[in-house]
Amino acid sequence: MIPIARPLLGKEEIDAVTEIMNSGMIAQGPKVEEFELAFSGYTGCEYAVAVNSGTAALHIALLAHGIGKEDEVITSPFTFIATANSILYTGAKPVFSDIEPDTYNIDPEKIQEKITSKTKAIMPVHLYGHPADMKAIMEIAEDHKLVVIEDACQSHGAECLGKKAGSFGTGAFSFYPTKNMTTSEGGIITTNERRIAEKAKIIRAHGSKVRYLHEMLGFNMRMTDIAAAIGLAQLEKLDGFTVARQKNAAVLSAELQGISGVVPPVTKPGCTHVFHQYTIRANRRDELAAFLKEKGIGTGIHYPIPIHKQPYYTELGYRDSLPVSEKAADDVISLPVHPALSGDDVQRIVKETRGFYIND
Repeated sequence: MIPIARPLLGKEEIDAVTEIMNSGMIAQGPKVEEFELAFSGYTGCEYAVAVNSGTAALHIALLAHGIGKEDEVITSPFTFIATANSILYTGAKPVFSDIEPDTYNIDPEKIQEKITSKTKAIMPVHLYGHPADMKAIMEIAEDHKLVVIEDACQSHGAECLGKKAGSFGTGAFSFYPTKNMTTSEGGIITTNERRIAEKAKIIRAHGSKVRYLHEMLGFNMRMTDIAAAIGLAQLEKLDGFTVARQKNAAVLSAELQGISGVVPPVTKPGCTHVFHQYTIRANRRDELAAFLKEKGIGTGIHYPIPIHKQPYYTELGYRDSLPVSEKAADDVISLPVHPALSGDDVQRIVKETRGFYIND
C-alpha cells in the first residue's frame, strides 16, 4: 500500500532522542530553546516559541495578541477545524470568508466585506503548502489596523515574494507526524515582536514567568526536549524533504495535465509551494478514491465538509453561503506526494489515476 503520508525518521532522530533520554532532561529545557532559535532563523523571524501542538500555537498566538470575547477573526472555512476552534477557545468569533478556486486559500477580495467594528484579526491559512496572498492580506490588515495570524501548519518553508510563511504576521506551525517535518507532536509560534513572544512563553507555562508566580491564566502547552531534539534533526532535513515533494509533484502534474476531469494544483507567480498535500480537483472524486484504494494507493480528502457546515458550527448558528469552499469540498482529493515515495511509486500513482479516466 502506498500511504497518503509517511514520516521519515532515521538514525539522526533516534540518536538525538537517545541523547536526551540519557541526559535526564526530558521536559522543556535547553533543547527546546535551541530548537526555537533554529526555527526562528529558518523562517527569518526574530523569535519562536515552541509548544505542544499546532492547535496550541494558534490558540496562544491569538491570546498573546489579546484576542478574546466580543472580537471577530476572519478566516477560511476550508481548512482543518483547529483553525476555527482556536478562535472559539479565546471567546472570539470566527468569521468565514470564501476561498480562491485555484489555491484554495482565503480570497483577499472577499475579506473586505467581512470586516466590521468587531474585527480584530485576519487568520489566513497557507493550505496544502501554498502560501496565501500575503501582500494583499497585509495591505488590508494595515488599512484596518488588524492583527495577522498565519496558520502555517501545512507550509513549512513555503514562500511568498521571497519571505517565508509565518514571517509576515505572527505564524503558527504544526509538527504532527504527517506534516512536512515532525517532532512527533508539537507546534511553534513565530513572530518579530518581542512582547508577543514573551507573552506566549508565559501563557504556555501556566501563566508563569517565574516559578510559582502566576501573572495570568495560562495553560500547560510546553514542548519537551525529546520533541525538540527530533525537531532539530528534522529541520536539518526539511529542505531536502521539500525538494523531493516538489519533484514528485512536478511528475504528477506533468502526467496528469490534460486529462479530462482532473485539475492539478497551481503555483502562483512569486510563490513557493512545498506540497504538504498534492491536491487535485477530480470528477467522480469518491469513485476515484475507491478505485485507487483497490489498487493499493492511499488518498485523502482535505476537507470533505467546510467548517461552516460542520454540525457543531451549525448549532452555533452559522448559515453562511460560501460556494467556492463548498464546491472544493465536493471535488478535491489528495494523492501521495511525500518524500518517502520511490520513482516507481509515483509512476504507479500516475498510471492508476490516468487509467481510471482514460480506460473508463
